[in-house]
Amino acid sequence: MENNKSKDPLHGITLKNILEQLVLFYGFDTLGELIKIKCFTDNPTIKSSLNFLRKTDWARKKVEELYIRTLPKLSKE
Repeated sequence: MENNKSKDPLHGITLKNILEQLVLFYGFDTLGELIKIKCFTDNPTIKSSLNFLRKTDWARKKVEELYIRTLPKLSKE
């Protein structure tokens, strides 16, 4: 039998879920240090960050890469 499970760690996870997990784990202050984008440093909210990330591919990619690097730490909690 074939195993149809995707090897993509982002498969089935929404950007909102990724962002919420990163904010819970790091907080906006640390996210702003790790990824230098204004939506994390200047009056950050989940909603405003999602709006920016959905329009800006390079920023979304950085957030997704950080999430993938953080997954082992998230699974330990």
